[in-house]
Amino acid sequence: MTVVKTPIEVRYQETDQMGVVYHANYLVWFEIGRTKFVESLGFAYTDMEKDKIVSPVIDVHISYKHPVRYGDKIYVETWLEKYDGIRTVYRYNVIDENKRIAVTGKTTHVIVHKDTFKPLALKRMYPNWHDVYKKALKDTKHGVRA
Repeated sequence: MTVVKTPIEVRYQETDQMGVVYHANYLVWFEIGRTKFVESLGFAYTDMEKDKIVSPVIDVHISYKHPVRYGDKIYVETWLEKYDGIRTVYRYNVIDENKRIAVTGKTTHVIVHKDTFKPLALKRMYPNWHDVYKKALKDTKHGVRA
């Protein structure tokens, strides 16, 4: 399965009064993991942005299993769960150094023109990206780990 494991340094300012990571910060970490996943496949969101194309989140699911604290060594695992040429669903696990899952989540994305927010098909705009995503999804279904 094509899974990218990205180290995250838990910074003090990411914690709340209870001494745990504030819940919204996990979404930032998902974005870091997603960016590294895309880069591991040979692409970059910055290339899309040069074409005035952006990839907004249209749906988020997150489940908190175990608190993360300042100083913890954690990782975001990111992989592709679903892709249909238009919508892309990424999955995430935030894990500690003992591989204990702290948070799970998924985000759904589309691509749109930056000025109009008109939806676009990734498969038409970026056929190479489309082909690589289809392969990554196939590898995920067959348990091939990169």
